[in-house]
Amino acid sequence: MTNKFKTADAGKAHAHTYLGTPSNLDPIAVQNISAGLRALLADVFALYIKTKNFHWHMSGRHFRDYHLLLDEQSDQIFAMTDPLAERARKIGGTTLHSVGEIGRLTKIADNDAEYVTPEDMLSELREDNLALTARMREVHVLCDEGNDVATASLLENWIDETERRTWFLFESTRPAFGANS
Repeated sequence: MTNKFKTADAGKAHAHTYLGTPSNLDPIAVQNISAGLRALLADVFALYIKTKNFHWHMSGRHFRDYHLLLDEQSDQIFAMTDPLAERARKIGGTTLHSVGEIGRLTKIADNDAEYVTPEDMLSELREDNLALTARMREVHVLCDEGNDVATASLLENWIDETERRTWFLFESTRPAFGANS
C-alpha cells in the first residue's frame, strides 16, 4: 500500500526531477544563477509595485509629466518579469513561487506613506533603480563564472534600461540651471 500523501521533502525531490530542465551548464552554476535571478525578480516585482504606487499617487505642478514617466518606467520594469523567471527555468532552475517569497528576497524597501512629495518619489525611485543595477551586475558576475552567456546578455540589456531610468529620474530632480542649491 502506498502513501497518497507525500511529505514536503518528497515534494521537493519530485519538483527537482520534474522541473529540472536539461542544461549543459554546471549544476552549481545553475543553482547560483537561478538563486540570483529569483532575488533579482523579487526586486523587480517590488520596484514595479513601488513605481506604480508613486505613479498612482503623483501630484503637483509636474503631475502629467511625472505620471507619464512613471507609467512608462513601470511598463518597462514589468516587461522584465517573465523573461527573468523563464530564464531561470530554461537553465534548469526554479523561480519565485509566492508574494511571501518576494517579500523575503527583495531588497527594495516599501513606502506605505500616505503622502510623498513628487521630488521624494523620484529620488527614492532613482536610488532603487541604481541599487537594482548593482544587483544585476552581481548576477552578471555569476553568469560569467558559470559561462551563461544568454543570461548575461539579457542582463546587459536590462542594466542599460535601468541606467536610463536612473538617468531620467536624476534629471527630473536636478535643480534648474543657475538655481541656488
